[in-house]
Amino acid sequence: MLALQCALRMNDSAQVRLPNGVLRSLRLKSAAEVWHELHDAGLLRTRHFDHRMMAVQMLDAGLLTQHPARPDRLRAADWALRAACFTRASTPPLRLAALSLVARTAATSDHGAAEAERVARGCGVPTIALLSTLEHLVAAGVLTAWQVAPDAGEVSWRLGPRGLRRHPAIEDTN
Repeated sequence: MLALQCALRMNDSAQVRLPNGVLRSLRLKSAAEVWHELHDAGLLRTRHFDHRMMAVQMLDAGLLTQHPARPDRLRAADWALRAACFTRASTPPLRLAALSLVARTAATSDHGAAEAERVARGCGVPTIALLSTLEHLVAAGVLTAWQVAPDAGEVSWRLGPRGLRRHPAIEDTN
């Protein structure tokens, strides 16, 4: 969740300033291990930290090739932050999976489908753990149902009535 917020909020120099309010919303203000994990993975380097905000430098050069303009990414970051706070998914990995599935669902529908490997990658889980993750999302009420078409290698899902919904300002990229 933190890496997603950083990637969406970075400027054209790959620098990010995260107010402590964002970190509190993610329940990560004091989660030093998360910062260390992202640093050790080579994704970012901490530049500044004080009682108001955290400033980091993103180190993944591929992030600079993102096409959407920064205002669009900031709207997406705001939607993702708000959605993650209101989802019934209990852990950050499940909240990330919920966000990924909602982002892959057309704004005018509650159904989605995609290649299972892509869905797993978007959810941040190994392919072998995807089915378990989907079951957890059903238990949390984010999804009402899901199924796998083994011959096509595709997974489909239906968002739950209390699940997340796409923000109308976020462009449909499906």
